[in-house]
Amino acid sequence: MKTGLFPLLLGVMALSLPAAPFTTFQDGETFTYRVGWGIFWRAGKITIAAREKTVNGAREMHVTTEIRSRGIIRAFYEYENRGEVVFDQDSGRLLVTREKGSDGRHDTDTETTFDYSSHVARHVDRVHADRSTTVSIPEGCPLDLISALVQTRDWNLKPGEKRDVLVNFGEEFFALALYAVDFEEVRTPLGTYRTLMLAPRMEKDPKGVFKRGGRIRVWISQGETKLPVKMQLQLNFGSATMLLADYRLDPRAPQNLSPIR
Repeated sequence: MKTGLFPLLLGVMALSLPAAPFTTFQDGETFTYRVGWGIFWRAGKITIAAREKTVNGAREMHVTTEIRSRGIIRAFYEYENRGEVVFDQDSGRLLVTREKGSDGRHDTDTETTFDYSSHVARHVDRVHADRSTTVSIPEGCPLDLISALVQTRDWNLKPGEKRDVLVNFGEEFFALALYAVDFEEVRTPLGTYRTLMLAPRMEKDPKGVFKRGGRIRVWISQGETKLPVKMQLQLNFGSATMLLADYRLDPRAPQNLSPIR
């Protein structure tokens, strides 16, 4: 099993919604987050980028997540990881997830493909071959957590409302409830935003971070542009905070998010 802060950040990023055209990301969207851990405000950097591609005549959206430790933290924890999720644009279905990285002591190299005609997911672990397996896909259309959280900008959730979702992480699937908690103002390197705070909860048979008493919080900016401007992973030995430091729709030019002054 993976251990450490950055694998946990990656691990809390997988959800499910009924199959429909994939509109969560726009082609060319790029999110860059500054990761803070305790007193270390620049412990790492996370970049999420979405690019549309045509493969064998089919339109696909490729979303990559790159995580890298930085600064003082990197001196004793040199972590790098690259994940990729591929969606079919017409059905919204998740086709493939890939992850590859290292923390200097342990390597990761996995790939999961989803076969909806056979209702199975084939998980391949190239570092630990004994962990490779084939599992059944539960009812639903799995998405990664980041995509589902970004898609909440189209849900128009109000405080007190929730959506039940399905989490996929590698060879495992988990039931998750996504609650809209309250509106809050959040300061980021880009400015201050009015946001809706969301709280994913694993209410039955908690596993992973949730089993260890961990909590996840996500803040979605409100108004014309709705984006996840802050994410937080709270554990019993501290918390990691991701703040949006840069957002681009066209990869060549920064976007103006019109923060509250």
